[in-house]
Amino acid sequence: MIDCGADWLDRLKRVGPTAIVITHAHADHAFGLASGAPCPVYATEETWSLLERYPVTDRRTIRPREPFRIGGISFEAFPVDHSLRAPAVGYRVRAGRAAFFYVPDLVSIRDRGEALRGVKLYIGDGATVTRSMVRRRGPALIGHAPIAAQLGWCKEGDVARAIFTHCGSEIVRSDARAINSRVRQLGLAQGVDARVAHDGLTLSVSLSG
Repeated sequence: MIDCGADWLDRLKRVGPTAIVITHAHADHAFGLASGAPCPVYATEETWSLLERYPVTDRRTIRPREPFRIGGISFEAFPVDHSLRAPAVGYRVRAGRAAFFYVPDLVSIRDRGEALRGVKLYIGDGATVTRSMVRRRGPALIGHAPIAAQLGWCKEGDVARAIFTHCGSEIVRSDARAINSRVRQLGLAQGVDARVAHDGLTLSVSLSG
């Protein structure tokens, strides 16, 4: 399970994950751990420092760019720009030679070329479609890159498919068919098969793309 937001509070025992991997310590990504976890939880040192009072028994500290394995699946954390208070990472997830990249909140990936190398599927930030939510705090950029910008990254990285999740009001309050058509057209313009995620969506990531 990647991330465990507040809406998962007190539901983890029923779901029964064998491991949880956290991207950052914002409420909608980590506050479901406030009552503990029934399995190992993986997060960066910065994230654990913000969750120090949570009763998580099996804490696993990860370091950016140092791959780790859960069962037969490899995870590698890549720092992303998103928040000053809750530093975030995205994960390149690999099983054999098939890989996807998951990042629900970001302005940019700091080592984007390496993060997307060999990736067949990009799962990204659906906060907005084309409107920028990027702000500056001193020299730092925070907030959310629009879907249109992320599709450009996919084109540059030769990533053929993209799914956008953790959607903002621009998507949630729109007609589902219309907004998905809009995202698909933006993707086609970049040569990327793009769409918006929905509950129950199942994807297959293969070497053939």
